[in-house]
Amino acid sequence: MMTATPLVQLEQVSKAYDMGEAQLVALHPTSLRIDAGEFVAIVGPSGSGKSTLLNLITGIDKPSEGRVLVGDAVISALNEDELARWRGRSVGLVFQFFQLLPTLTAIENVMLPMHFRGTYSGERPSRARALLEQVGMAARANHLPSELSGGEQQRVAIARALANDPPLLLADEPTGNLDTATSQQIIALLAALHGEGKTVVLVTHEPELAAVAGRVIHLQDGRVVEDRRTCA
Repeated sequence: MMTATPLVQLEQVSKAYDMGEAQLVALHPTSLRIDAGEFVAIVGPSGSGKSTLLNLITGIDKPSEGRVLVGDAVISALNEDELARWRGRSVGLVFQFFQLLPTLTAIENVMLPMHFRGTYSGERPSRARALLEQVGMAARANHLPSELSGGEQQRVAIARALANDPPLLLADEPTGNLDTATSQQIIALLAALHGEGKTVVLVTHEPELAAVAGRVIHLQDGRVVEDRRTCA
């Protein structure tokens, strides 16, 4: 039997913010492990610590205590330049509001991370077009974000997140700005990418969408109150 390989590890990680004379604890001491190849959903009400947890995994936030490891990198110990280089090759980020550059076409948005990574310029267009094909957006490659629907923009954002072939895909409320039918399509796309070998971590407040994942971590008041496997 093959041993699972840990991709994300939190070791007694906590996060608190100074609010004058008081502290706001966004995440109480938490230890967890996400293995390579998992599809994990992080759920909970607003203010439960979901986005804080995701920001700690990406290095956007530094923990107040504890260590965060992703692969062989202790990202909680990296400086900003090291973090930027690490993110460029190791993680793909998908956001609720897409964050596409409005003056760039879909294909140009997808090529942008390749530019920062230093991918050979002659390789970028064909790779970007292949990624847009993968997410069903090849026919809209030359359209600006303003010419795309919300669901189409999110598909382009997912293609952009895959630009440098990262092992880890993190999606923070990727359906929060979409209607129900489009949300289901986006979750199905994330599930398909997981089926192709990506490790996917999805933050959502919608239990019916989280049910697609193979594991659901429930946060409440900055604590993990449930961590269960599903039948997905």
